[in-house]
Amino acid sequence: MMHSGTARTIGTGWRPTFTPKVLSSGGTAGQHEPMIEFGHLTHVGLRREHNEDTYYGDSQLGLWLVADGMGGHEFGEVASALARDTIVGQVRAGHSLGDAIRAADKEIIRQSQRRNEALPMGTTVVAARVEGTRFEIAWVGDSRIYLWDGQLHQLSQDHSYVQELIDQGAITPEQARSHPHRNVITQALGVTDPLSLKVEVLQGELRPTMQLLLCSDGLTEEVDDATIARILAKTDLSAQECVDQLVLAALDGGGSDNITVVLLRSGNPI
Repeated sequence: MMHSGTARTIGTGWRPTFTPKVLSSGGTAGQHEPMIEFGHLTHVGLRREHNEDTYYGDSQLGLWLVADGMGGHEFGEVASALARDTIVGQVRAGHSLGDAIRAADKEIIRQSQRRNEALPMGTTVVAARVEGTRFEIAWVGDSRIYLWDGQLHQLSQDHSYVQELIDQGAITPEQARSHPHRNVITQALGVTDPLSLKVEVLQGELRPTMQLLLCSDGLTEEVDDATIARILAKTDLSAQECVDQLVLAALDGGGSDNITVVLLRSGNPI
């Protein structure tokens, strides 16, 4: 098991860190396909010196992702960046989202072995691809993806110790939020044995006005689903304004970890 919120440098100050690659803020892949508006923001939080999160967004490629690194000595930043760059390269080359994530796992392990550190570096990842009116999502770890269709639905299921307890009926989701081992994850790129790695994949239809929210646990640790739902329901706001409000809510809640939020909003076809 791995701690998603440990083995990192912790400080009392903070500095904003901006480590994503965003190629376009909206657009469409072709005629009669839905316009995708998206907002994005990462913040180091209030208790950490380094931002080990990263993200990517490209409406032309139809790919968005969030990765939350771990490993200490800034290696978490390296792991999440390796995951981002490898997945983007693999998707551009025509590989599936699941295969791209497995390739990222192998690359992180290879780089970690080259560094010969006592602790391996690793990262969670959650990614979404949108092609026409269909979406595909994949994830490893406890970074999440939600669907908003007038109600909030958590599409991903955390690879975490407390989620296993929930599945066993030992605790409730409400109890999980304050459980002392809530930051222990059971799957991560670069750390889990590749033969045991679970890359979860789901597909669905993305209809007009639907929203997909990708985030690191820096958001969900501080902001409950009811608050997330209230913010996503503010359809008079732009996607970026909703993202800004979500990050501010996480900071108001304590900002105990790095916070990264990417929000996709499907518009009417053009």
